[in-house]
This record gives sequence, C-alpha cells and structure tokens, in this order.
Amino acid sequence: MSTMTTKDGTEIFYKDWGKGQPIVFHHGWPLSADDWDNQMMFFLAQGYRVIAHDRRGHGRSSQTSVGNDMDTYAADVAELAEKLDLMNAIHIGHSTGGGEVTRYVAQHARGRVAKAALISAIPPVMVKSEKNPGGLPVEVFDGFRAALAANRAQFYVDLPAGPFYGFNRPGAKVSQGVIDNWWRQGMMGGAKAHYDCIKVFSETDHTADLKKITVPVLAMHSEDDQIVPFADAGPLSAKLLKNSTLKVYKDLPHGMPTTHAEIINADLLAFIKS
Repeated sequence: MSTMTTKDGTEIFYKDWGKGQPIVFHHGWPLSADDWDNQMMFFLAQGYRVIAHDRRGHGRSSQTSVGNDMDTYAADVAELAEKLDLMNAIHIGHSTGGGEVTRYVAQHARGRVAKAALISAIPPVMVKSEKNPGGLPVEVFDGFRAALAANRAQFYVDLPAGPFYGFNRPGAKVSQGVIDNWWRQGMMGGAKAHYDCIKVFSETDHTADLKKITVPVLAMHSEDDQIVPFADAGPLSAKLLKNSTLKVYKDLPHGMPTTHAEIINADLLAFIKS
C-alpha cells in the first residue's frame, strides 16, 4: 500500500495512478478513496494522473483520536501534495471532501492548483445559525451523533439505503451493491474520528475560504440533495467564489457521482478541458 506519514505521525493511505495532469479526489464522510473508483478509472483512461487518499480516521489511514478538524484535514492534503510534487492539479471534492478542497485551495495551494470542483459539497456552512438561517438545525447532526454512538453498523446501512443515494424516492432503482460498499467503507474507519467529523462537516464555516479562491471552480449540486440541501450550499458557494460556474441538477441524489457517474464524469471532463 502507498502511505505517507504526516508531521504528527498519522499514516495516510493514498492511491496514485497514471501520468499526466493530476486530478486529486477528496471523499465524503464517512467513506474512503474507494468511493471514487468510477471517476478514477474514467479519468485514468482519459490520460490523467489520478490520486485519492483516505482522510485521517477514515478507510486505511490511522484511526486518529485527535486532529479530526478541517484545518488538519487540509494540512494533510498539503503534505501529500508536497510529497507527490503535485503541480497544475485539479482538486475534486464530494460532500465533506468539498469542504476539504475549499480549505486546502484557500490556505495551502501556493500555485499548485489549476482548477477545483465541489460536488454536493458542504460549503459555505451547513448548520443553522443567525448568520445562516437557511441551514439545518443542530438537532439533525445531534441525531447523527446519537445514531453513530448507539449502533454505527446499523446507521451505516440506513443512510445509504435511504437519503444518501435517493433510494427512498418513489421509483428509485436500488443497488444493494452500492449500499454494501458504502457500509464497507464506513466500517473501515474509526468511530471516534467519524463522530468528530460530524461537527466538522456541519459547523465549519468556509465563507472566508471561498472568498480567497481565485482559480476556476465548478460547483455541482442537485435540487433534490437530501443530505446537503441545495439552497444553502451550491448557489451560495458560487456567489462567494471569484471565478465560479454553478451546474444545477434537478432530480439527482447527494451521492450522484456514484448513481449517475456518466453524467458527472462528462460534466467534470468538460470543465477540466474548458
């Protein structure tokens, strides 16, 4: 396995395939680099170098009890980018990974990044507050924490079987393999890190980060996203970014890179080549 050890001693697993312009994929909670299998195979065939890592506490990386915060996640990416000497890279993040991309590009890129894409991503901020009245109440995330602490294995069945992939919608074509693969990835990670990450993805405010970013960014979001509600995410991020394109989908689920990979891959490729 390919791994790197961060300055604080955390071991980060990563995949690095092919040659050419690098595309770095950042996964959502509580998954791993494996969630990008379709995209990595697609872009590898298009002649790109494709890279994906397991965030600390997730997948095959160290099951950390500390450092489970967005600043550290982004710093880990910066160390990986330096180790692999990534230049002119495209960074693509889904859900929590979109927050990681935003924080990394804003604070660590130092000319290394050409473009970025945020898919069903958490920025600017998810939780409801006086500054963010359209957000989700903190009780939603408290429910996530309670379910994880009580029976993580069952919670990691219920979420992908329902709203994550839109399998709870009438007429949805349910894939047991997709549900099982979500469960497999989730259960590989550490319960403590996953618990801590709920606060990270719900409460981290990326407003200042979005305003700092100058490279072209594609924000991709569906109006039917049941995990990161559309109105409080993609459109707001696009307004804060200096050089953004907002791609809106009508009926796709939060996990659309998996359920509708052919659509997402084509739109990403068009953006990268534009």
